[in-house]
Amino acid sequence: MVVFLSFVLGPNRVIKEFGLGLATAIFVDATVVRLSLVPSTMELLGDANCWLPRWLDRLSVDEEAPTP
Repeated sequence: MVVFLSFVLGPNRVIKEFGLGLATAIFVDATVVRLSLVPSTMELLGDANCWLPRWLDRLSVDEEAPTP
């Protein structure tokens, strides 16, 4: 957020607008979405939050790769 806010100090008006807009978007994402919406939906969905498709569960990623 600080990097995008630093664009506001530049002379070009378009760059200032982009910097302020991107900093605002990051602030809203970090506060509203990640601090409010994500934890609340995880609480509401319960076990359905960590749903894994059956076909993906069959893939084995824990085994070691075969040695040549």
